[in-house]
Amino acid sequence: MATDQFTHLHLHTQYSLLDGAIRVKDLFPKVKDLGMNTVAVTDHGNMFGAIDLYTEAKAHDVKLIFGCETYVAATDRHDRTNRRNYHLILLAQNEVGYKNLSFLNSKGYLEGFYYNPRIDKQILKDHSDGLIGTSACLGGEIAQTLEKNGVAAAEEMAKEYASLFAPGDFYLELMPTRTNEQETLNGELVRMGRKLGIPLVATNDCHYVNRVDAAAHEVLMAIQ
Repeated sequence: MATDQFTHLHLHTQYSLLDGAIRVKDLFPKVKDLGMNTVAVTDHGNMFGAIDLYTEAKAHDVKLIFGCETYVAATDRHDRTNRRNYHLILLAQNEVGYKNLSFLNSKGYLEGFYYNPRIDKQILKDHSDGLIGTSACLGGEIAQTLEKNGVAAAEEMAKEYASLFAPGDFYLELMPTRTNEQETLNGELVRMGRKLGIPLVATNDCHYVNRVDAAAHEVLMAIQ
């Protein structure tokens, strides 16, 4: 696949606090160097970098897709007895989607903050217009359900997430991470997608720009 046909849709910058090691000033030159003209940024639980990212993207003639890796409460966003949450990628398709993404981020802090800024499925369903959802990483609810409760339960969870979005706007997310857990998940998601008619998307869960930056990322992770 030519690089101009690929867009990173799961990426963490310095605004993914103590997790993302991609500096905004380094991101867009790298995108251009790779022959890409579009990139999504999906920082953890926030859109703090929106203005900074937009300004830099425009300066480098790169189309920025606003996104966020949200935290979905295991129960209700108002529940302060259960800190369990699951990762979910949200991407804005248009202005309506951007406004809904901003709204959900705000509600995560104002109403759902408990260790992390959390939303829940009901508020997501009510404000999913213009948004694309993807199943995220091993921390996503579909992946966690597969690990803990098996294939049938994971399929039901995938159908539930798909129902929160407009038809065709929820994707099962495949990653080339070479771990046994991720490879097993990838295989199950491919099978699940074919069975349930849910489309697939390939991402890379980027946390740093160059291979040599891996050590710096490890330091950030150690500070957490």
